[in-house]
Amino acid sequence: MSTRAKQIFLFLTIVVPFLGYCIIYYTPIIRNAPFRSDEFVSFQFQWGAGNDLPNSYDSATGKYQYLDTKDSLIKTNVKLRQNDIIYLHNKMNELGYWNFPDLIANAETDLNKSKVLRYVFTFNYKRKTKKVIYLTDYNDIPKLATVAGQMKTLVEQTINDAEERYSKK
Repeated sequence: MSTRAKQIFLFLTIVVPFLGYCIIYYTPIIRNAPFRSDEFVSFQFQWGAGNDLPNSYDSATGKYQYLDTKDSLIKTNVKLRQNDIIYLHNKMNELGYWNFPDLIANAETDLNKSKVLRYVFTFNYKRKTKKVIYLTDYNDIPKLATVAGQMKTLVEQTINDAEERYSKK
């Protein structure tokens, strides 16, 4: 057998079946993924001390309100671009947001009595919604606390960048 015939034989017996297996196995998984970017509807982001969450953003309406340094409630409208939404969705995938527990708080924390700064993230999709509450004093799993902090910073930065774009117009 020539070397060319050997290469063709190896290609047909190893590569083709492997590619076929990948297509057959992964296509339904990708098609049925619960949090797909093309099914994204909106997200809400709220934060504040304790149960009082005066600061909020809703991507569906663009409604953004927050307390400034003088404790005055600022209300504005900030719409994110489609590429901002896709960026956030992809970063949430990277951070593993979809695998986060619904509540990131220390085991002994009483949510109704705690006055700790908390963040509430809600991502809405056509078929599913994922809501995560993150209390900033969380320290049970340091890696999870770090990733939740990164998630908070990412969402805040994206909203603030969009607000700067709107204020320049």
